[in-house]
Amino acid sequence: MGTLRVPNVVPSADQDCERLKKAFDGWGTDEKAVIRVLGCRTTSQRRIIKDRYQQLYNESLIHRLHSELSGDFGKAVILWTQDPPERDARLAKDALRIKKKGIKHLEVIVEVACASSPHHLMAVRQAYCSLFDCSLEEDIASTVDMPLGKLLASLVSSYRYDKEVVDMSVAKSEAATLHEAIKAKQLDCDQVAWILCTRNFFQLRATFNCYKLNYGNPIDQDIKGCGNEDLESLLKMVIWCIDSPEKHFAEVIGKSIIGLGTDEDSLTRAIVSRAEIDTMKIRGEYYNMYNSSLDNAVIGDTSGDYKNFLMTLLGAKI
Repeated sequence: MGTLRVPNVVPSADQDCERLKKAFDGWGTDEKAVIRVLGCRTTSQRRIIKDRYQQLYNESLIHRLHSELSGDFGKAVILWTQDPPERDARLAKDALRIKKKGIKHLEVIVEVACASSPHHLMAVRQAYCSLFDCSLEEDIASTVDMPLGKLLASLVSSYRYDKEVVDMSVAKSEAATLHEAIKAKQLDCDQVAWILCTRNFFQLRATFNCYKLNYGNPIDQDIKGCGNEDLESLLKMVIWCIDSPEKHFAEVIGKSIIGLGTDEDSLTRAIVSRAEIDTMKIRGEYYNMYNSSLDNAVIGDTSGDYKNFLMTLLGAKI
């Protein structure tokens, strides 16, 4: 369940566009007006606003936001206003452009492949091809070293059945296959990738549950110490995104806030991408992990319009 608050009576797209145009025109920008309009509209409503703004004023709303807003606030509003498939395609491209990529940079690709619906993944792949004249798989293969690149390319290439269909005999058999691979410290074997990249999410959750019941530990614990730290970390991320996306995103937010400085890009991505999906669950997981309130953590580590925008997406009234 998301935290986005939409007014009981939503203004027309024309009215919202007029408010945005007024916020942009004149001396300075009325950032609060931008937050109150865009920060309180659903994906479909924002899409209509963008289209209508272009029709009314013969200019792109995204381009106008680029010229009017700046810093982390501007980045967050623009990410939020973009269509989700385009947003995720651009985030994936930015991650793949980094020359010395670490596991942290690959998070967004795992999230798109494993914490989103199969339909969204397909839409991201199509947007990626349209925007960058190549496929997401091609870019992964050419920029991410093995064995991480092989696993990521397989994950984004998959198209999973999205209905709740589970075969418990398959779950038990594939839990045993995963256990044998972990015992042999062969996390990069084809069978592991095949299971994680082809089975529907409900089937995989049943497999992970069988693993824990039959072998005593959660599978993400047992993969530690298998010899390739980066592959272990990537597989843990894959498992969490499939089994409990809210747990993964709570950790992303926690790591972005706790410690010296703030990783605004990761914080923004987590809140923007999940505000309409499961931020209520992320709140609960965050408290379980860190014994503190997610909202208080965001308030304590951000400021100004950036803070107000993130808190608006988390359901606060600004």
